[in-house]
Amino acid sequence: MFRRTFWFTTGVAAGVWATTKVNRKLRQLTPESLAATAANKALQAGHRLKDRAVGFALDVRDNMAEREAELGEALGLNAPVDPELPAARRYTAIENSNKTKTYVIDRTTYSYNRNEDH
Repeated sequence: MFRRTFWFTTGVAAGVWATTKVNRKLRQLTPESLAATAANKALQAGHRLKDRAVGFALDVRDNMAEREAELGEALGLNAPVDPELPAARRYTAIENSNKTKTYVIDRTTYSYNRNEDH
């Protein structure tokens, strides 16, 4: 009698365990659960990618500053300024005038103002 009770209880426990396992797997395979899992994995991948990109940008910035300092030393840009040299002059490349230029050709007035109505 105890033998039958033991095997009956073992069978019931195995059935409950298997049913629970199957139900849990079925819940994982629903469309909503699959979408949530995919979204979580995409977020994790995005964070990893962002961290790598930030690290790369910081490495580039550090190496760029280092190379700029090397070039400055090689070209003598970081040398102290000689007080005997005159100050650098600046020339305007394009003269900005707000006047509208008007030319007279054959007693006809032509304006080069593009804002006029034609």
